Amino acid sequence: PDNPRRHFRVKNPATLTPGDAQSIYAAILPGMLAGYGLNESPVATDYVTWPRYNTAPCRSATHGQRFINNYANAVAQNYGAYEDAGVLPVGSILAKDSFKVTDDGVVQPGPLFLMEKMPEGFNYVTGDWRYRMIMPDGSLFGETLGEGDIRVDYCISCHLAASVQGHDHIFFVLGDFQLP
Repeated sequence: PDNPRRHFRVKNPATLTPGDAQSIYAAILPGMLAGYGLNESPVATDYVTWPRYNTAPCRSATHGQRFINNYANAVAQNYGAYEDAGVLPVGSILAKDSFKVTDDGVVQPGPLFLMEKMPEGFNYVTGDWRYRMIMPDGSLFGETLGEGDIRVDYCISCHLAASVQGHDHIFFVLGDFQLP
């Protein structure tokens, strides 16, 4: 747990229709926000006022088989161009909240994953992105070049693959879930 190599995996993840995933998300979102809100960062609750770039929560293999939603602040508005987004400007923040649903019906909030584009020189390896993970109880799991930074190093290694594709270290919503 102190130096993970990938996201902790959901055992026996459920397969949901987009409508069912959206209904579950709507039901648990107030509790998720209450938990994330225990963190001192205003982004931990403000992100839901930003545009959401997926039509329904989708299961993410790269985020441990959790259902996720992608949000971006106004500075990161080009995120909505998906693969044509280019390099996002300093101050861009991408938020990905998450929850798990297992095939036996267990539903639980998951971490809030944040990426913030920092000024040039912040961290060459990350493309100047700062990664933060806020747990469902508001605690900080880790932050690039900050508290628990070793715990989010695996974020960097995965997102480097996106930089090779010319996508500024960012991934996008799966095609079936992209907004038109």
